[in-house]
Amino acid sequence: MGSGTTLVEAKLLNRNAVGVDINPQSVSISETNLQFQCETKSKIYLRKADATDLSFIKDDGIDFICMHPPYANIIKYSENINGDISLLDVEEFLLKMKMVAKESYRVLKKGKYCAFMIGDIRKHSCIVPLGFRSMECFLNVGFSNKEIIIKEQHN
Repeated sequence: MGSGTTLVEAKLLNRNAVGVDINPQSVSISETNLQFQCETKSKIYLRKADATDLSFIKDDGIDFICMHPPYANIIKYSENINGDISLLDVEEFLLKMKMVAKESYRVLKKGKYCAFMIGDIRKHSCIVPLGFRSMECFLNVGFSNKEIIIKEQHN
């Protein structure tokens, strides 16, 4: 859930939401960012958890998934949190993403959507298409592509 921006928007739009993050610092920051008053009946749940195990969410219980996982072994999300996929090399990262995809497919209601945002990385001056390789993990468990949007950055 990072800093909770998506959860803040869910609260403002009067939508229920579940935020999941493996980093307790992110959970704490999100809790702080959600401490504002507005006219809403939404329920926002925060959970320190690993997205490879969403057993606290029932099958077909979620209407929409918005996901922005950390990149493989390029920007460290933590120093040593067990299960932090940002600490893994590309192949290990993709093995974990397969598990995330499987759990995401299980909890998402049929006919609903999962938005997945991830950037590609460079290794030895060559592009590693992490976005497409991650997308394959989702396709292999049953998801289908509605759209691919490429965000161009020049930094």
